[in-house]
Order: sequence, then C-alpha cells, then structure tokens
Amino acid sequence: MDTGRCVKNRKINKIRKEVTEPQEYSYSEKTCNSHREVGDGAPAENETEKPELMLMNEMNHSPSRIYLQLEIDVIAIGLLILALCTRLYKLDEPRHIVFDELHYGRYVSLYTKGVFFFDAHPPLGKQLLYLAGSIAGYDGNFTFDRIGTPYTDNVPVKALRLVPAVSGSFLVLITYFLMLELSLHQWTAILAALLVLLENCFLAQSRFMLLESIQILFGLCGVYCIIKSTKRIGLTALVWLCAAAVLLGCCFSVKYSGLYTYYLSLFLVGRHIWLQLNQIKSGTRLLFSALWRFAVLLIIPLAVYVSVFYMHLSMLPKAGPHDSVMTSAFQASLQGGLASITHGQPLHVAHGSQITLRHTHGRTCWLHSHAHVYPVRYADGRGSSHQQQVTCYSFKDVNNWWIVKRPDQASLAVSRPPDAIRHGDIVQLLHGITSRALNSHDVAAAVSPQSQEVSCYIDYNVSMPAQNLWRVDIVNRDSEESTWDSIRSLVRLVHVDTGSGLRYSGRQLPAWGFHQHEIVADKVLSHQDTIWNVEEHRYTKADDRKERERELVTAEMIPTAVTQLTFWEKFTELQYKMIAHAPDAPHGHMFASEPAEWPLLVRSIAYWLSPDSNAQIHLIGNIVTWYTGTISVIVYSALLAIYSVRKRRACEDLPPFVLNKFYETGYTLFLGYWLHYLPYFFIDRTLFLHHYLPAYIFKILLLAYIVDHIYLVLQLHEKTRHVTNLFILCVTIWLSYIVLTFKKFSVLNYGNVDLKENDLMSLRWKDTWDFILHKKI
Repeated sequence: MDTGRCVKNRKINKIRKEVTEPQEYSYSEKTCNSHREVGDGAPAENETEKPELMLMNEMNHSPSRIYLQLEIDVIAIGLLILALCTRLYKLDEPRHIVFDELHYGRYVSLYTKGVFFFDAHPPLGKQLLYLAGSIAGYDGNFTFDRIGTPYTDNVPVKALRLVPAVSGSFLVLITYFLMLELSLHQWTAILAALLVLLENCFLAQSRFMLLESIQILFGLCGVYCIIKSTKRIGLTALVWLCAAAVLLGCCFSVKYSGLYTYYLSLFLVGRHIWLQLNQIKSGTRLLFSALWRFAVLLIIPLAVYVSVFYMHLSMLPKAGPHDSVMTSAFQASLQGGLASITHGQPLHVAHGSQITLRHTHGRTCWLHSHAHVYPVRYADGRGSSHQQQVTCYSFKDVNNWWIVKRPDQASLAVSRPPDAIRHGDIVQLLHGITSRALNSHDVAAAVSPQSQEVSCYIDYNVSMPAQNLWRVDIVNRDSEESTWDSIRSLVRLVHVDTGSGLRYSGRQLPAWGFHQHEIVADKVLSHQDTIWNVEEHRYTKADDRKERERELVTAEMIPTAVTQLTFWEKFTELQYKMIAHAPDAPHGHMFASEPAEWPLLVRSIAYWLSPDSNAQIHLIGNIVTWYTGTISVIVYSALLAIYSVRKRRACEDLPPFVLNKFYETGYTLFLGYWLHYLPYFFIDRTLFLHHYLPAYIFKILLLAYIVDHIYLVLQLHEKTRHVTNLFILCVTIWLSYIVLTFKKFSVLNYGNVDLKENDLMSLRWKDTWDFILHKKI
C-alpha cells in the first residue's frame, strides 16, 4: 500500500548518505571556516545540498496521499487468546458462593437496590462488578448468606465473574508489553507473560468475584504508562502521564494496597526528573518540568478517587444495615435513615429534654448506665467509689436515655416556650431510668487509672459529695450564643469541678461491667473521643418518674425526614470511618498466614468445597514458579551488591549498557516487589495469601529478567559462551515443569473434578497445605 513512499524514502536516504558521509569528518571544520571562496576547489554549502533539495522539490510537486499503517503483534494476540481460554473456561462453575464472593456479591445486591453499605476498601472494584451484573439483568434478589450456598437461576454468575476474568487475562498481555517497554528482549517478555499465564494463584483469583486481578491490572497499566511518559517529550509525554494518573487513581480506588503501586510510580517519575539535572541547563525549565509532572500525578488520581466516591454515594441513597457505623447526621441524610429517631423530634435541646448521646468519632456507641455499681475493689487492689456504672454501649437500649436539667430547676417538664440550652450553659444529666445524675470525681477510672472515674451519683451518706455539673461546649458552633441542636451539634461535656471532659476511653470493662466500653473524664479536652452528639431527642411531658419511664420505654420508632449533608461532608466522614474501621476478620483464622510465610508458600486458602464430592477450590501458587521467583530475589540482591562493590573499585566486568539495564530494571521490578511486600510486616490485622499477589507479580517479572540477564552475561564472555546452549536447555526443562505443575494443580482452580483421597494426597506437596477430605471414595 505504501510502496511508492518507501521507494522515495530510500532515494532520499541514499542521497543523504552519499552527501554527508564523505564530509562527516570535516563537518566542524567547514562550519567554522565560513569565508571560503567559491571556485577554490571545494563545494560551497548551497552546492553540497543541491542534489537533496532537487529531489525534495520533485517530491513536493507529486500528489499527496494518505496512508494507514497497521502493525499487529501476533505474539501478543496469541498470549491474550491463551489467557482468555484459561480464565473464561466454564466460568459459571461452580454455581456456588466461593470465598469472598460472599461479601462482594452482597455489595452488588445492595448497589442494585440502592441501599447504603460500609466497607473498609474503596468502591471502584465493587462498582465494576455491579455494572456487569446490571447489564446482565441481575435484580439483586439473592441472599449471600454463607460460602457454598448454591446460586439461583436469577443470578448471572458468568456475568458477575466476567470482569475479574477479563482483567486476569489482560494481566498476561500487559506483562508482555511492560517487559518490552523495559527494553528487554522479546523472548524475555514472552517468558514473563507465560509465567503469569501458568500461575495457578492468578488463575484462581481471576475466575471469581474477587478484586485482586482488577487492582493489579490497573497498577501494571499505570506503571507501563509511567515508563512510556519518561521516554517521551512534549505533548506525548503529557498524554502518557495523564493516562498513568487515571489508571493509578483507579488502582487505589479498588483497594488501598494500590497505593504502593502509586508510590512506585512517584519514585520512577522523581528519578526521571533527577536524571534531567545534567541534561536541562535551565533551572526554571527543570522546575517547571518537575511541577507539571507531580501536579498531574497528584490532581488526576485524587480526582478519580473522589469521583468514584461521588458515584458511590449517589448510587446508595437508602438507609441499610450498615449505616449505624456512620454518625447520626449521616444516617439522617439517607432515605428512611435513622429509624430509631422519633418522627418530628425537636431540634433544640432544652431543660427537660430526653436525649441519647452518641460517641461521634470512631466506634459507634451511646452513653449508657444501669443499676449495677462499680466493685468495691478492682483486681489490682485499687478501690472504687462503688457508684453506679456509666459505660458506652454499642447497641440501642432504653438505658441510653438521659434527661437534660438545669441545676436550679426542680421540674423536668419542658416549659412553653422551651428553655433552650446554649453554648457555655451549666447542666446536669439525669439517667432516664434510674434518675441518678452523671457524676465525676477524683477517683481513678477502672481500666484507665490515669483518668477520672465517671459514675451516676449514689448518696451513701459519706464524705463524698456529688460533683454532677457539666458545661456544654459546642465544638462546631456558629457563635457564642449557639443553641445545642440534636444530630448536628458536636458537643464536649466538661466537668465543672475538675475541668475534665467526658471521654470514651476505647477500653473494655471486665465481666463485672458486662464487657461494655469504659467512660472516663480526661484532662485532655482536645481529643476527638470527647466529642458527642444528640441522636434521639424528645421533650419530657410529665414530672412523675413512672410516667417518664413509660415515655422512654414506649418511644415511637418511625423514620425521620431526610436531612441534608453536602457531598464533601459525607465524603470526609466516610474517609475517616474507613481509616478508623477495625477489620471484621478475627485473629487466628484457620487459613490466615504471616508475611514471612508467603515467599515459601507455606499456607494455601480453601475457597470452596463441593457439598457432594471432594471437588474443591484453593488459592495455591505454582510452586515451581513460586520458589524460583524467591530465589531470583536473592540472586538479584547478591548481584546488586557485587556490581555495586565492583563499580566502586572501578572494575568493569560488564559493558555499561548491561549494567544500566540491570539498575533500570531493579528500580521498577525489585523495588516494586519490596514496596508491595514489606508494609504487611507492620500491619496489625489478619492477613491472607492473596495480600501477597501484587508483590508476587513483580517477583515473577524479576524472575524473567534474571533469566535474561544470566543469558546475556554468558553470551558476553568468550569463556562462558559455550555454556549458553546448556543454559537454554535448563530453562526449557524448568519451563516444562512449570507447565506440568500448572496442569496438575489446575483441578484446584476450576473445582470441576471429583477428587479421590489419593488424588488429594498427591497434590499435598507440603505438610502445611490444608486440603479438605469429607467423602472417602
């Protein structure tokens, strides 16, 4: 199609070569000697360029044409087809809930119904699952109750599993292109892609409603675009960097562990700018180059992250079972939210108001008291006041009600108009059921002895007077005359006698306190756990105690009207709750593992077990790739140390281009592995093998590079060149074992083969692998 252009290009190149090559040695001399006379035996500049100019003019007069040049990478297409075949094969089997499909399927159902839910991870991955289910017509009417529950016909299982499966397939493809972009040989890129293709853990993680394959795909695509941008200039570099920023924003919008990939990308861009220090002479230009790159990498990912949450909150307008984690104001902003608040409750807290006080930040609990008292002596021998216990209780209860009272008024009935409480007012809080006043004094708290005990005062007729006055400090007040309002006012209750604030300590009481959470009075008023807000609110109508108790017990439980919160208020609160959220997974899970165990594949995870046979699904890696990958990390570390020492001693064992490639690859792959692996040693929560997968993908790429590097080193030295064929043979045998291991363990990825006891035992290559046998055949 473009034969004519190719012929013309060859003519131009031939003339350029004939004109420039004979004079290349004297180019600088002729440039300096610009005063040579015409006719002195040497051609002038215009005479030298004449043949080229004549041909160019001739071509300019020829009619212009439009060409379309298409390049197809057959190897890339072949790898993608293989990946799709392995990942999409019988995707709807088993038709049972597999592992964390229990959670993600439940979230998809809640998205479908528009019901608010809370999760500790960002929502993009769950939104993609919902999108696939929505296109397939899923109505959300399925109860994800436990692992192993069969799916009903209304659940489009294949569609819900399609996004992770396609992501896992493209993971093979991006691995191939990333290795090529790192300037490695094509066969090295093919090897890396095959190692990912034949990795059992990536196969298992890609075939179900799980998010790791989506996160890793976004992350590697982002790193690929980052490397592309560092090799380009001008507008092209900007386009690649913007694409990288979008992909990286999507990466940590799926799971927060994607931030490690983001940090790696920041390092790569920072290193690129560092290398420009000796290339760009203008300091202003260098500063501008650094600023626009980091601005793009900061603004665009943040915009993606915020946009994901904007969609999340827009898609979930209705109240649900998870909204109790949020503050009262957030709950009340949902349709039908805050169902425990009575209809038409008053806004302003006044003398005689019946209220429940909710701990605003962190753990959800309400100020609570009951008739039980503190023990006379604690287990450590310290004495207590033996007053009525005050705790923070995590459930709705009639003992959460308190009555606000001005100290100088005896009647508890609300006057007309109500006597509103304002910022700075002194009040008493009477427990609604026992009618005892909230009190504090110079007695050490039960579990936090550095703070004061809080109790409800009982007059034992001893030398311990009541100290039950509290000052209302409205934290988010508009003015000094602001009224104390239900739901929206954030208040701090300051003990008048000691100046201490009412605080949730975060510690649990022993059995005598029913393991409820401790309430103390603390001198540090600025702590966020001293902030409370009124959730339920009603006006006292009668002075009679029995009548008041009947009012509290029979409080009407119907939804309140929707209150208005801006997106930014909701977004900020949700971020705080996600950060402060304690993971639900208990410590000591039977399939949990420690980070130190991951490089040696000590534990697997049982994802599913057939109720009718021994067919089962496990997250387990290809042990041949797994162990050689671990060895490659050790080998690279050793070579890095050796090369660094030899370079310091001015010993040139390898050509500069080989060493540069060694270091360049290490900045991406070696550092990428440790960035995704080391943080888990400092995380205090239950961990599983799948947390290792983002680091493992970098280890596989590093393994492919180590094979490439060893081959190149053998080729460079005359003495070792004859060993190259032996090395290739060893690599071929090693790759054959990887294929055989992948095939052997794939029965634990597809879960469609009824395994006998001997079959399971033959797969148990390590004693620490826990396979399940519930039916001997």
